[in-house]
Amino acid sequence: MIRTPQDIIKAPVITEKSAGEIADGKYTFKVATDATKTEVKNAVEKIFNVKVLSVNTTNYDGKLKRQRYQLGRTPSYKKAVVTIDTEGKDVTYLEKGGKTAKVSAKYKTSIEEFGFGQ
Repeated sequence: MIRTPQDIIKAPVITEKSAGEIADGKYTFKVATDATKTEVKNAVEKIFNVKVLSVNTTNYDGKLKRQRYQLGRTPSYKKAVVTIDTEGKDVTYLEKGGKTAKVSAKYKTSIEEFGFGQ
C-alpha cells in the first residue's frame, strides 16, 4: 500500500521551543509511528515545496494517566524535527561554449503554513 505525504505528516507541533527554532529553519511535526526519516523528508518536500537538509526523529511513549480507579495510557507518538535550507542560493553552471548560466532556487526558504514566520 502506498502512503500519501498526508498519511506520514500528522500535525505540526507548536510549542515555545519549536517556535524559537523556526528562525534556524527547524520545523517540528508529529508523524506516523512507522515512518522512516526518508519518508518524512520526501513528504515535507512534497507538501511544502522546501529543500530538507536533515531529519531527526524521536519516539515518545504514552504517559500513565488515572481516571478515577482505572489506570490508562495516553497515545504514544513519533516526533520529527526537520531542518530546511533557508539560504535559497542560486545555482550557476557552465553551458556549452563556456557560457555561465544561472538558475534561481526553486524551493521556498520557509514554511508559511505555520502561521508565523521568521
